[in-house]
Amino acid sequence: MSEPVASPTTRRALDREILALALPAFATLVSEPLLLMADSAFIGHLGTSQLAGFGIASNVLGILIGLCIFLAYGTTGTVARRLGAGDRAAALAGGFNGLVLAVGLGALLCLGLQLVLPQVIGAYGVTPDVARAASSYLRIAAFGLPSILLLLASTGVLRGLQDTRTPLYVAVATNVVNIGLNFTLVYGLRLGIIGSALGTLAAQSAAALFLASVVVRRARSAGAHLRFHPAGVLSAARSGVWLVARTATLQVAITLTTVVAATGGAVALGAHQVINSLWSLLAFALDAIAIAGQAIVGRYLGAGEVTVGRAITRRMVGWGLVCGAVFGLVVAATAPLYVGVFTADADVQRLVRTIMWVTAVITPVSGIVFVLDGVLIGAGDGRYLALAGLIALLAYAPLALTVDVLHAGLVWLWAAYGAFMIARMLTLLLRARGRRWMRVGAEV
Repeated sequence: MSEPVASPTTRRALDREILALALPAFATLVSEPLLLMADSAFIGHLGTSQLAGFGIASNVLGILIGLCIFLAYGTTGTVARRLGAGDRAAALAGGFNGLVLAVGLGALLCLGLQLVLPQVIGAYGVTPDVARAASSYLRIAAFGLPSILLLLASTGVLRGLQDTRTPLYVAVATNVVNIGLNFTLVYGLRLGIIGSALGTLAAQSAAALFLASVVVRRARSAGAHLRFHPAGVLSAARSGVWLVARTATLQVAITLTTVVAATGGAVALGAHQVINSLWSLLAFALDAIAIAGQAIVGRYLGAGEVTVGRAITRRMVGWGLVCGAVFGLVVAATAPLYVGVFTADADVQRLVRTIMWVTAVITPVSGIVFVLDGVLIGAGDGRYLALAGLIALLAYAPLALTVDVLHAGLVWLWAAYGAFMIARMLTLLLRARGRRWMRVGAEV
């Protein structure tokens, strides 16, 4: 039986619908980089080499998890479209296929990373001390990949159901547990960087199992058929191919940035890790509106409400621009108050404070980018997103390599990264002006 979708008719109604999903998503998303920042703070006081090693480990995990982000984003769009078309059972059945795919893919990635870990770390060209720290962390953290991907897929299902509150509660609880475990293991039991990896592994695994159980209970209540369905799992994998390609371009850009930063030595790499943690905080905060875009636009297009889909997209772009400007300015202006939490190294602190003003200029642009990215993901426009990502990467790579050749330093490297975000913004604005991305119906 079809469930009609109520269409908001005023700007205030549009804003209420956006904020109802975006605010809980904001708190959830911010909790993840806060966890990364807590880990950086714990590890940073062990020494600059450990902090730099954690930066390498974070980048490797970021690549693998980032390439699998379709488990959250693709699942959100699929579930939201089917929900908008009035078929809740089919929406949850598709979501369950995503959970099965997540666990299998996570196990394969864990095995692969364990087998090639020395070669992966060696590719960064870091000193032996930094390499040892990175290897110690990754050997343990790799076992958490199945749980992390299951957490992504479960969160995607709930977002597609227009529920961003449950993931929020789980994220807050996870972070509290993780901080407590890490403090106890790193300092209480004196396990160092290994203790941080163990604490994070335990907290994320518990969270994944709990959130997956929530999805399974709701699926059973809706009468969805929950069984291993190879065709459904393969369909979920195929739907994510273009999102994987899109994410691959972003991860190449991020990795290129880290590799260039590593050539500047432990101080530059340590500062880059701190900045990257703060940038992740800003990015995830802005991504809250994008998450709302995925769920809301997917639902309205599933119901055939094209006009409302376009109107709500315009409102979200405005929100993204304003929030980007405010968030960037606040984080940069308050840097002297918190940078000492991450490291006692005066050179690292000085470099971080300077570069945060560069990121403040980038964040308004990023606000537009993240919103349109989310809208087009919700619309199932993954092929164009992959193409746009490739264009932006081709524009950025020569700039990053020029910084490397000229030894221009970390400030200019982050300025070049700003050009990458501008290129992404232009390609996405061009697409959003047209109508080809606005495909209606339960499937795309």
